[in-house]
Amino acid sequence: MDIRRYDRRDREDVVRLWRDGELVDDPEIADAMIERKMSFDGNLFVGVEDGEIVGTIMVGDEGRRGWLNLLAVDTSRRRAGLGAQLLRYAEDLLTAQGCPKVNLQIRHDNEDVVAFYERLGYGDDRVISMGKSLPTSDAPSDG
Repeated sequence: MDIRRYDRRDREDVVRLWRDGELVDDPEIADAMIERKMSFDGNLFVGVEDGEIVGTIMVGDEGRRGWLNLLAVDTSRRRAGLGAQLLRYAEDLLTAQGCPKVNLQIRHDNEDVVAFYERLGYGDDRVISMGKSLPTSDAPSDG
């Protein structure tokens, strides 16, 4: 699999992967997330195999730690190492930027995803993740 930055032509495939993976259910929210990320730092990446978008990962760095979001792999290609390849790509990018730690969030009941990350060396930091939706004029809220 080749990994490259997202291009606007990838939108439909990226949104499909996110919806199939139950990461985003509203295409308008997906569009808003993509636009915001691309206007900020462009660190949305796609995995391409045989000319087809088969994976995504969004990478952020807040200065203290990196963040991984929206790791998705085409459902027909799961358990083939593509998710691990995308994850290593993101970790290498953050390492090259001098980032000392990486974090991600998983829904508490998503045991398969927890097991995936545990196999790749991630562990429970024993913290509580809290959130609050903020009002915006240019993007729909995802709850």
